[in-house]
Amino acid sequence: MTDSPIVVNGKIQRQAHLRWLRVGDLRPSPVAQREKLNQAKVNRIAAHLDMEKLGYPTINTLGDQQRIIDGWHRIEALKAAGFEDLLLQVQTYAGLSEEEEADMFLILNDTLAVDAFSKFRAGVNANRPTESDIDRIVRANGLMITHNSSEGGIHSPATLVRIYNRAGAEVLGRTLRIIRDAYGTSGLESYVIDGVALVVTRYNSELKDDRAVEKLSAIRGGVKGLIGKANSIKLSLGQPKNQCVADAIVRTINSGRANGRSKLTPWWRS
Repeated sequence: MTDSPIVVNGKIQRQAHLRWLRVGDLRPSPVAQREKLNQAKVNRIAAHLDMEKLGYPTINTLGDQQRIIDGWHRIEALKAAGFEDLLLQVQTYAGLSEEEEADMFLILNDTLAVDAFSKFRAGVNANRPTESDIDRIVRANGLMITHNSSEGGIHSPATLVRIYNRAGAEVLGRTLRIIRDAYGTSGLESYVIDGVALVVTRYNSELKDDRAVEKLSAIRGGVKGLIGKANSIKLSLGQPKNQCVADAIVRTINSGRANGRSKLTPWWRS
């Protein structure tokens, strides 16, 4: 793909061209689409099929494959409506690499409502620096990012991106290790991750990770106990929840005898 327009005889030339392709031959790109089809969405489109609202799905011809970059649900709705053998006018690219497919998905969906997991996954597949480094950090700590709520993992990649952009790779890595060692995958909730990251960022070398793990893991009720403490603080002070989680963490670490260790400055006093 090129970054600047190509002009021939006063006309801007595009890489993509409109072509007629058989609906049944179109298959989703494995790197530029959501991992799972939303069948309910497909059914809604099929039930109220309006060809003028379908637009032009975007396809990449790679070898003998016609790979859907954008428009998977619309195309599946056409299949569900019995149009597999008909020709559909689509926007096509030729010979994009898998990395370019993923990058094009992000470009096309930049102004559309695409779920955070799909955008993050496409960013990793496109080798974008931020998403790729976050993915490396997560994997290095034996964890995973998943949109399946029944799986133990991180379900909010947007939180990871926010922390990475705010505080950097080292803070994100320390944050995930503290949570992993204190609570396992059950602690990988968005507000908990963000709250621990705030504490790691503010106290830096003052915070001893082993002590943080020891104190947090001893809370009655585990991570639910920590969230309960944060909710009580929020009711009392009316502060943002991630800040209240941070406060609950600092209070927990400072609880009991210091045993020769200096205590952290209280959260709201820092």
